[in-house]
Amino acid sequence: MEKLHVGARWLFRFRSYFVLIFVGLFLIPFFVQFFMVGSMISGGSENISALFVSFIISFFMGLIFIFVAGEIYARLSYNNWAYEFTPTNLKVERGIIWKRYSNVPYERVQNVDIHRGILARMNGFSSVLIQTAGMSYSPRGGGIGAEGYLPAVTPHKAEEIREFLMKKISKTHGQGM
Repeated sequence: MEKLHVGARWLFRFRSYFVLIFVGLFLIPFFVQFFMVGSMISGGSENISALFVSFIISFFMGLIFIFVAGEIYARLSYNNWAYEFTPTNLKVERGIIWKRYSNVPYERVQNVDIHRGILARMNGFSSVLIQTAGMSYSPRGGGIGAEGYLPAVTPHKAEEIREFLMKKISKTHGQGM
């Protein structure tokens, strides 16, 4: 099984930051309340400064949580995503907690798209979207309408994959006529 381009870590990292920022919006107030209760129990005339310090501490704890959780998710996602081209189909294996195994038969491949967004161009990788006759819809984004989705391969490898699959398509469709 082949691994993704190393730049995929940045892709996974930014995806996790996007999700975790919204989670952090709920966790930061929790930490603020936790530290505020502690400062109110201690009491005293420095109550306002204690509240400000507790807010700053909780804000930075929330940021640390977001960065640490994002890094863990990026590394686990990268390490648990692999693909392989067999003589009859494309095998994709991914997932951290719930593993997902996909097989895309070459006969069903209709089109192969190569996508390079700004993050991909900055990190030197391309995404390959392999569309099939029975296209699937993914509500999570990334590869919508593509049953075979490789989020990060080198641009040269993406072109090789595209050429390989287009040859398979032409052989398959040529035999049917």
